[in-house]
Amino acid sequence: MDSLITAAALALAAGDPLGALNRVALRDDAPALALRGIAMAQLGDLARARMLLRKAVCAFSPREAVARARCVVAEAEVALVARDLNWPIKALDAARTTLETHGDPINAAHARHLEIRRLLLIGHLDEAERLLQGLAPARLPPAMQAVHHLVAAGIAMRRLQAKPARAALARAERAAHQADIPALAAEVETAMRLLKAPAARLIARGKDRPLLLADVEALQTSKALIVDACRYTVRESGTTVSLASRPVLFALARALGEAWPSDVSRDALIAMAFRGKHADDSHRARLRVEIGRLRALLKPMASLHATTGGFALTPRGKKDVLVLAQPVEDSDAAVLALLADGESWSSSALALALRASQRTVQRALDRLALSNKVQAFGHGRARRWTMPPLPGLATTLLLPAPLTGG
Repeated sequence: MDSLITAAALALAAGDPLGALNRVALRDDAPALALRGIAMAQLGDLARARMLLRKAVCAFSPREAVARARCVVAEAEVALVARDLNWPIKALDAARTTLETHGDPINAAHARHLEIRRLLLIGHLDEAERLLQGLAPARLPPAMQAVHHLVAAGIAMRRLQAKPARAALARAERAAHQADIPALAAEVETAMRLLKAPAARLIARGKDRPLLLADVEALQTSKALIVDACRYTVRESGTTVSLASRPVLFALARALGEAWPSDVSRDALIAMAFRGKHADDSHRARLRVEIGRLRALLKPMASLHATTGGFALTPRGKKDVLVLAQPVEDSDAAVLALLADGESWSSSALALALRASQRTVQRALDRLALSNKVQAFGHGRARRWTMPPLPGLATTLLLPAPLTGG
């Protein structure tokens, strides 16, 4: 390898894309194309980066299997940054196998980290954690160690484990400082801010206050009756009733939980559960049926009884009733949570991450665009959606997939 290619590669490793381009910008040989592609990716021109990396794969001869595999891994990283979650994962796995076979464990580990980060984005926490445990961070260079610990922190945060998340971020910070790459240090700093930001809200006895991740974690062992509007469950002392597939029953449970120890009028319950503006006899009959269903489900934990004004919730054993709510209450909060990472997303990638249909996601994006909460650029298949990050909120906790246990 000639001196210019070596110098350009070192510049990229140090986070200096302009220095790398100064050395290879006018060259069209395969190594130069690959380095130019990585440099353009670091500068944010993802479309041109992918084009250059694909040209590099074609320019390398079939005998240069390692170089071709490295380009495939680089393109996969660009796809991840571009939130192209439908990128063929089999190609990345084949490239990783090639790198392992030909004695390039560092880039093979990088490929594995990309696969894990994709799994983390789409909420497959168990699989992501299993693959992460198969990597030995001590054998990796500092920059990759920082990425490894960032992923570990992301998994811990989504599992509501504040202490492991804090420890992983501390390790990531040390590794990023050692790597001396500003962009990596900024990513670690952003993650640390999220850990210190409100992750949920606690509603009890008419009061509403924000909770940090550690506070949310502590609630998991609380003896109170908790109506969890993040996971759509009602739980108490190890007993959990999921109402995720029964939105009407959860709406009733939440309304009764927020009003505890007072009751809620029948008209208010009808308005919240059925969206009925004016209660009539059919609404009242349906309310009695749904209250009966909820009473049967919550019987081990609480009783629901009629009052003169409506209905009230009474936990067994004289316990408190707490409502855990999302930090941002919005019908499209899950879409906002994904877009709040500052990256540009396609509607198909959002649908994959949220496990929803693309049409459902598109309707949500259209609603958010009308209220100026998101913006789009590009046309057709190249259309992308983005928004500025929500200030002061741990938006990862808004995601529904992680909160269902991964």
